[in-house]
Amino acid sequence: MKDSTFITRVTLKNYKSIAACDVQLGPLTFLVGRNGSGKSNFLDALRFVANALNTSLGHAIRDRGGINDVCRRSRGHPNHFSIRLEFALPEGFTGHYALQIRKRPPGGYEVQIEECSVQNKLCPTSEAYFRVESGTVTDTSVEVAPAAAPDRLYLVNASGLPEFRPVYDAFSRMGFYNFNLDKIRDFQDPDPADILMGDGSNLTSILTQLPPTVKTDIEEYLALVVPDIREVDVRAFGSKQILAFRQKVGADRYPGRFLANNMSDGTLRALGILVALFQGDDDPQKRVTLVGIEEPEIALHPGAVAVLLDGLRDAAHRTQVIVTTHSPELLEDKHLDVESILAVEADDGNTMIASVDDASKSVVRDRLFTIGELLRSNQLQPDPAALSAAKEKQLSLLDFDKSK
Repeated sequence: MKDSTFITRVTLKNYKSIAACDVQLGPLTFLVGRNGSGKSNFLDALRFVANALNTSLGHAIRDRGGINDVCRRSRGHPNHFSIRLEFALPEGFTGHYALQIRKRPPGGYEVQIEECSVQNKLCPTSEAYFRVESGTVTDTSVEVAPAAAPDRLYLVNASGLPEFRPVYDAFSRMGFYNFNLDKIRDFQDPDPADILMGDGSNLTSILTQLPPTVKTDIEEYLALVVPDIREVDVRAFGSKQILAFRQKVGADRYPGRFLANNMSDGTLRALGILVALFQGDDDPQKRVTLVGIEEPEIALHPGAVAVLLDGLRDAAHRTQVIVTTHSPELLEDKHLDVESILAVEADDGNTMIASVDDASKSVVRDRLFTIGELLRSNQLQPDPAALSAAKEKQLSLLDFDKSK
């Protein structure tokens, strides 16, 4: 598989139900665990960064119920949360972007620490970086640094500099999906945006922007999920747009045309997932760097799940894909790489995330069990050694663990 990995490592501290987490990511990653284990909170930490850059930090926090709902609640009463993302860009740049947000009474917040470092693999001695503490730029590689503010992310201002623009673009062009089928089924307004919205409410506009070859690929996958589907297009009704499907009906010679409001939930959800996976452009500045999808198997027939897995693998050649799931059927393939699995468990309200334990890896590699069979028998466990290492390390972001 071509390495499309954008975010190579994620470290979190005190984010929602996650006290401590330190995991590696690949081109295709499955977050596997029971309902309520906290899979969505991990994905939401990445979405938080994208939201804060695309809108504002204040909006991202308010959208999650306020700082008290974002920062983990526990007997220790933590007063901050932190996110550190290590990345690799196709242009040959690597580095990390990290932030720590501290609560300020009553219900306020400030960016206690924010930092970014970018290295060019072709010139290791060349590094662009900044570090901001409570609204003051304390260290930077640029001669004239933009102003900072304690309630805003500095990367937004730094995106005006060529050294940091690729980082801003990459993090702001991540897409996260939990589809609202009523919005996909309904008439939609034309939208000039080139990234599918998280609820699918601009799916018609994104579908019309796809190159013909990509649209054909999507239709071929959709026909495997829903065998009678032949084509999907967008029809205009006044100022609105709606999806239109060509579907074979009985012994009729020609496929009939059906609008989205006559299609099943499974068909619409499958189309949304496929468009989310294959959207974007080969242009590095326009590509969707990461796609996160919540439980893509919902509303799909079990027989279509293998097709979904093929689609996920295919898309991961182009963009990084992260999926949350608790479906054994999705993980039944004997050739599924166990290293792509992150096991998620909840213990007394605390989410634990790590690679699969050694015993599970061994039986999967020896083809004794599939990952799906381990999940079905509740034998897919996070590696205790990895959990212990993350807890002991406390996920320091340079001197983050000096903060109070």
